Amino acid sequence: MEKRVLGSSGIKVGAMGLGCMGMSWAYGSVDADQAMAVIHRAIDLGVTLLDTSDVYGPFTNEELVGQALRSRRDEVVVATKCGLVVEDIATYRLGRNGTPEHIKTSCEASLKRLGIETIDLYYLHRVDPDVPIEESVGALAELVQEGKVRAIGLSEVDIETLERAQRVHPIAALQSELSLWTRDVLPEILPWCATHNVAMVPFSPLGRGFLTGRYASSEQFGDGDFRSRNPRFQQEALDANRQIVEQIEGIASRYGITSGQIALAWVLALGEQVIPIPGTKRMAYLEENVAASMIQLTNDDMALLNELPVAVGSRY
Repeated sequence: MEKRVLGSSGIKVGAMGLGCMGMSWAYGSVDADQAMAVIHRAIDLGVTLLDTSDVYGPFTNEELVGQALRSRRDEVVVATKCGLVVEDIATYRLGRNGTPEHIKTSCEASLKRLGIETIDLYYLHRVDPDVPIEESVGALAELVQEGKVRAIGLSEVDIETLERAQRVHPIAALQSELSLWTRDVLPEILPWCATHNVAMVPFSPLGRGFLTGRYASSEQFGDGDFRSRNPRFQQEALDANRQIVEQIEGIASRYGITSGQIALAWVLALGEQVIPIPGTKRMAYLEENVAASMIQLTNDDMALLNELPVAVGSRY
């Protein structure tokens, strides 16, 4: 697999990473053994950036990733996050804590759960509105100085926040949602990242599975699947957004591949600093996703995809 660089950190990773969240959180039933097999297969295929967070579970996803990496730590780049906290486990109501004290405590706990000595890429998962970004990034910078973290990143922030953060410490990566039905970062944020040597790490590059064409009914999602409460996955929105998938399927049919592979190829074609992290807990989908890294879209394909309709329904 082609290698790409995590911005100013200089850390090289496979062009496509693996989002591990769904292996133990948010997308229904889980199977730890199957998930670890998927992780091992991903590494075999050249996927070296593994993405997790302390809030996934909470905590169980880091433990799962750590267990999978017991004998393969040197083959991967581990990214995890801090700053989101589950305030109510019954409803998974989330809060934010970006204080230096919380960041440092969270880092120590993540290192133990992952069973590693250094986190390769440590994100502030969401900015805490009650804590200046300079204080949060300052704490992350201290963790770098202490050797507990190699590089730092932010998630879902605007350019002003990025610029303030950069004045404290180099930001290696920005993680934001980016796909053919979520293109908010394209006009300004993605170009800013390219100019300032910040990698863009898109999560949900398959539109939480919708862009694969596998979902047409809101009844396909069980109570343990957060998409059942997601505005874009309510039936009226699904019906309206079907036109997006149909146009992607038209291009996919010409190549003899899946619509999901077209969606991933589009993300990869946005620039060498773009490193998507599609998530899956199934071997077949992993291999399908990885194969998308070999697809070269034409300029005409890109133009057609860039003109797709805007998705109906908010992200959350």
